[in-house]
Amino acid sequence: MPRSSPGRAGALLTLVLAGMSMLGPFSIDTPFPAFAQMRGDFGVGAEQMQLVVSAYMLAFAVMTPFHGPLSDAIGRKPVIIGALTAYAMASVGCALSPNLSVLLFFRVLQGLSAGGSTIIGRTIIRDLFDGPEAQRMMSRVMMIFGLAPAVAPIIGGLLLRVGPWPVIFWFIGGFALLLGAAVVAVIPETHPAERRRPLRLGPMLSDLWHVARSGEFERMSWAITFVFAGQFIYIGAAAIFVVDLLGKGEGDFWMFFVPMISGVVVGSWISGRAAGRVSARRLITVGFSFSAAAAVLGVLLAVAFGPVLPWAVVGPSLIALGSGTAFPTIQVALLDLFPSVRGAAASVAGVMPLATNAVIASAVAPIVTGSVTALALTSLALIVLGCLLWVWHLAATADPSRATSQ
Repeated sequence: MPRSSPGRAGALLTLVLAGMSMLGPFSIDTPFPAFAQMRGDFGVGAEQMQLVVSAYMLAFAVMTPFHGPLSDAIGRKPVIIGALTAYAMASVGCALSPNLSVLLFFRVLQGLSAGGSTIIGRTIIRDLFDGPEAQRMMSRVMMIFGLAPAVAPIIGGLLLRVGPWPVIFWFIGGFALLLGAAVVAVIPETHPAERRRPLRLGPMLSDLWHVARSGEFERMSWAITFVFAGQFIYIGAAAIFVVDLLGKGEGDFWMFFVPMISGVVVGSWISGRAAGRVSARRLITVGFSFSAAAAVLGVLLAVAFGPVLPWAVVGPSLIALGSGTAFPTIQVALLDLFPSVRGAAASVAGVMPLATNAVIASAVAPIVTGSVTALALTSLALIVLGCLLWVWHLAATADPSRATSQ
């Protein structure tokens, strides 16, 4: 397949790829403003409402290992279109749910299908572009994608002015259908038949195991997983952080998400500008180091000022800047390790943060959201763990003869 250049890539292609990656944040963050209304309708507490997040994320994590290998076997577009159709149908089920149990069932179906676009979109970028060009395109997509967590809760709040909470799920279902139509019209099939893998469970599992058993892949994946987890702990607990700790209302989520996502966008812009100028290893190291310093600052500000704006969001916003700088670069490096099974590599790289963040949202967040200080300390611990894994990776690949393109 002819290689492309982001400079020649159409703006519409970039927007559709970004839209594919935005489906995940839209699924998580758009319903946040409706949590209080849903709690009243269903007669449940805040802890039970956290299941609306964790059920989706756990299902997403369970299915993620299979989206990539399926796309390696039958092509990228059939998997994406089928997954978006299933997601739209699950969204209708969410909108019509009479109680929390039914809603959680359809949230699981949403999670099982959402990765078809989110995970495979990264694979398509690497199918189309090489080296620094792939990093630039990944960064551009990340800049647009980064707007989703900021825009989604704002949209959710605006939709609540139009109607009750089900209107949010009608909206995201419609977004999935619109995205599916755009994929059909704009995205080329980037995995030709002659490169496809057997459509059998055994070879698919073998490809996944081939990726997962790589120590180099594991160290890099877990490093970005834990650094991002230091940012996600705030996102997963946003309903508690914004409403209970900061004392804001359902229309005030922007006060947290706008500065945090601004950090992601700026970090992604830095990554794109640095592509081909700064080595990937150095850029990732700088990004991780910046996130660690920001986490320390977040703890100090939490101790000094408590749950007071703007200080409570300074730490997470700067953490996002560091992780946003590292993320596009490390994603390209992970896919470059396995060029013949990029779909499988994208799936394994995707399932690790998803599973980790699902545990954080369901088990860790309710425990550490008693105060902004506890939340900041948890974020710092996660980021330090990710940085230690990255240091291990740097030490293990210090010999130039063993170093790869990362």
